[in-house]
Amino acid sequence: MAAAMDPDADGQPANNIPEFSVSEISQAVKRTIEGAFDRVRVRGEVSRVTTAASGHMYLSLKDDKAVLDSVCWRNTANQLRHRPEQGLEMVATGRLTTYAGRSSYQLIIESIEPAGVGALMALLEERRKKLGAEGLFDDARKQPIPWLPDVIGVVTSPTGAVIRDIMHRLRDRFPRHVLLWPVMVQGDGAAEQVAAAIEGFNRLAEAGPVPRPDVLIVARGGGSVEDLWAFNEEIVVRAAAGSAIPLISAIGHETDTTLIDFAADRRAPTPTAAAEMAVPVRAELEVQVLDAEQRMVGAAQRQLDRRRGDLRGLARGLPDPVRLVETAAQDLDNATESLRRVATVFLGGRRHGLRDLAERLRHPRELLADKRGALAKAAAGLRLKGLTDRLEQQREHVTRRSRDLGQTVTRQLEDRGRHVANLGKLLESYSYEQTLSRGFAVVLDERGDVLSRAAAIKPGMALTLKLQDGERQAVADGDAPPAKPRAKPKKKSSGDQGALF
Repeated sequence: MAAAMDPDADGQPANNIPEFSVSEISQAVKRTIEGAFDRVRVRGEVSRVTTAASGHMYLSLKDDKAVLDSVCWRNTANQLRHRPEQGLEMVATGRLTTYAGRSSYQLIIESIEPAGVGALMALLEERRKKLGAEGLFDDARKQPIPWLPDVIGVVTSPTGAVIRDIMHRLRDRFPRHVLLWPVMVQGDGAAEQVAAAIEGFNRLAEAGPVPRPDVLIVARGGGSVEDLWAFNEEIVVRAAAGSAIPLISAIGHETDTTLIDFAADRRAPTPTAAAEMAVPVRAELEVQVLDAEQRMVGAAQRQLDRRRGDLRGLARGLPDPVRLVETAAQDLDNATESLRRVATVFLGGRRHGLRDLAERLRHPRELLADKRGALAKAAAGLRLKGLTDRLEQQREHVTRRSRDLGQTVTRQLEDRGRHVANLGKLLESYSYEQTLSRGFAVVLDERGDVLSRAAAIKPGMALTLKLQDGERQAVADGDAPPAKPRAKPKKKSSGDQGALF
């Protein structure tokens, strides 16, 4: 042991162990782990699932002895068929690598799926409880299936036996117009295609070039839980629950159950049974129509026979109409003759009475003459009295208006006098002579124009200063120091008065 460590020239013990930097060690460990575990499948319970703002998913796989940190990049996470959920046992496929920043190793997940049917069923039950709590499976949301739809929309694979079974069953029962929306029914992207087909049928306009279905059938043949898993996806369940068109689900065989069956308006055990639910049997309808027709005709015939018998019985109890008419005609003739006699006697008496009245009446011209004379007398008396009353009323009116006019004129003259006095006082207060009395002066140039700006006064210019008690001549000197600004007058002087500074 002592011989292995000979001192060097500096007296330091020599050492043959190679020296590495931290980065070199990290790179070496990274190459070793990635070379030995380039592609692995790891089974464990999912815990601590988080999704970063960047879209990358971070989680841990654990068992009873160890924990493996894992990361699923955004592009891969967006394409996962089964999203990792807390507590679910899953199998992840990927590669091991190291993260030098924390001296740790981690699994880069490329795909992940539940570990067996038990894990899938646990995930299915958890999802069923979640969607059921939102009310997507409530019976109140269910819509009735139309009794005889004109157009049937089918969402299924175009190459499988399902569409052939549905078309064959519809032709046997009651041929209808069928619209097929082809989709994948398993594998990556199947759930998205099925949901898009349901939503696409619902977006069709009722009066558009493509007829809008009256009922939808979402169908698929039998298979394992993994094969039917697309119809357990949340996007498909929500599309079925939100469909405004009644929807029949026919996924797998009678024993197969998917979440779309709970959200659909009706569940059919097989695709053939879904076609039977969608339309009735035409032959049975024809038999029912014929039977109803025969029963209706028989009932109508029996009703007519009964009414005919009732009519004969009533007719036997009535008298002969001809005899009734003959008797009535004879009574009418007798009544007519009696009326004629009574009318002759009545008119004769009225004629004599009218003649007596006519002899006692005066001629209308005489009556009119008398009335005209009386009317002339009355008019003369009324005219004189009315003229006198009207003159008296006019005299009183003129007197009253004259008195009111005098009072009005007096008030207006007084008001005008006060107004003129006020204007005189205001004019006197606005006069520039009053301003001169307070120590101000008006500066005039040689022509007698008022100078209001210092810039207009040149050195040597002859000026006239107009003061309160007279005028003085002055000559402008050089530039004077700037004076303090004075407040501008509120109003300009009017008339012949000069303007102030």
